[in-house]
Amino acid sequence: EAGDLSGFVHGNALLRHAGLNLAEASSGKWTGQMKISKRGRSRLRRFIFMMTLSLTANNPEFKAMHAYNVQVKKMKKMRSLMKLCGKLARILVGMARSSEAYNPHKTMPLQLAA
Repeated sequence: EAGDLSGFVHGNALLRHAGLNLAEASSGKWTGQMKISKRGRSRLRRFIFMMTLSLTANNPEFKAMHAYNVQVKKMKKMRSLMKLCGKLARILVGMARSSEAYNPHKTMPLQLAA
């Protein structure tokens, strides 16, 4: 669905291509909530979300980040999953651009690594 991931400049470009970027519904003086734009490829959106679900269940790094988001930061589970979708997209594009294999030490944020 996404093609060659090394063609994306940043992981956020992949998110925008999938329609997982944030957009605000506003008009004039009225400002709405930030929501996922869903203007992009729906299958790619579903694939990224399903990969994130699988990683939070099976990968120790993503499982720890999800637990930290939910328990320590008091984030709702779906919001944490969407945040991890962005993290996954940045990791995938970074791996494709640098031709490196997955490195779990680069995945973890500094607060959780310590």
